[in-house]
Amino acid sequence: MKLVPYNRAAAVAYAHRWAYGRNPAFYNFDGLGGDCTNFMSQCLYAGGGVMDYTPTFGWYYLNLNNRTPSWTGVPYFYDYLTRSRHSLGPAAVETDLHHCEPGDYVQLSFSGTVFGHTAIIVQTGMPASPDSTLVAAHTYDIDYKPLNTYSFHGIRFLHITGVYQYD
Repeated sequence: MKLVPYNRAAAVAYAHRWAYGRNPAFYNFDGLGGDCTNFMSQCLYAGGGVMDYTPTFGWYYLNLNNRTPSWTGVPYFYDYLTRSRHSLGPAAVETDLHHCEPGDYVQLSFSGTVFGHTAIIVQTGMPASPDSTLVAAHTYDIDYKPLNTYSFHGIRFLHITGVYQYD
């Protein structure tokens, strides 16, 4: 198994393409608690091209009834990406805003205890700041939204380090 580069440009291009719409290849989870992490998984897949078909603890989507919790659930997305051992699929490390690049992800906690929203960073400023970092997301569809326009109590950033593939 080897770690290959993540195509950040492809992930961001996918985010822009579908920010205000829904790709018909994927179920729209707006009526089931929100579509944000489903959309982020689609962006991540667009930039990595590899799913991990490990039952329960992998990261994949085949249809509404055949997917892992990490494809659509905010905490499971985080846990999958940051776990120390990886089989196939994308990997990430938690970082701070200043180490983020377009194609990385931000998760927000509106309550201060539970993280409930995931967005993709589509643009960073120089220097990076909440007002110069722009994101795209679903549930409340947005693109090029400054991070500082969200009202939140907690924030964490996920820097994608690459995608594990077979040699």
